[in-house]
Amino acid sequence: MAAVGRALLVSTNSTDSEDSPGVSADTGDGEPRQPVADGGLNPDEEPPNWETEVTAETRETVGVGDRVSFSKEFADADIERFALATGDTNPLHLEDGYAADTRFGGRIVHGGLAAGLVSAALARLPGVVVYLSQEFEFREPLRPGERVTADCEVVEVLGGDRYRLKTVVSRDETTIVDGETVVLLDEAPR
Repeated sequence: MAAVGRALLVSTNSTDSEDSPGVSADTGDGEPRQPVADGGLNPDEEPPNWETEVTAETRETVGVGDRVSFSKEFADADIERFALATGDTNPLHLEDGYAADTRFGGRIVHGGLAAGLVSAALARLPGVVVYLSQEFEFREPLRPGERVTADCEVVEVLGGDRYRLKTVVSRDETTIVDGETVVLLDEAPR
């Protein structure tokens, strides 16, 4: 099946760590709500430092060879938000002095954050993407401030709207995370 080409390319301006989330309205249980960024996140608008490319136009046309990619730089603010959201406060990711004395010689991005770029890419597929399984192998460390790309390619149509994809997170030509995922592509609500 021939893929219908469609690409959304967004400029690649550098990130700025001044976009740290602030405290907003009360959630109703006495706890302040943390906005994603400056008052919220609109899923129809991507920040200028994100770049996306998708080859499948509709859910019905997704087939073997279709690809989706997502690129961004991981800033210190991203790493801090991930640590706050997950509770993973390993000093290898957060403290320069501590990390300098490790085998990595400096801080590295959380593996889960680097691998999460695959989820960001898959979210751009047409329809509602439901993760069914994910397998990763971490090949190289990712440093704060580095720009990486998650490339996902459909390698098998499993039937029942399920697809197997090869997933690679890379920096230039260096593979950071290698893996495979199975997703279900549901029809989007109207």
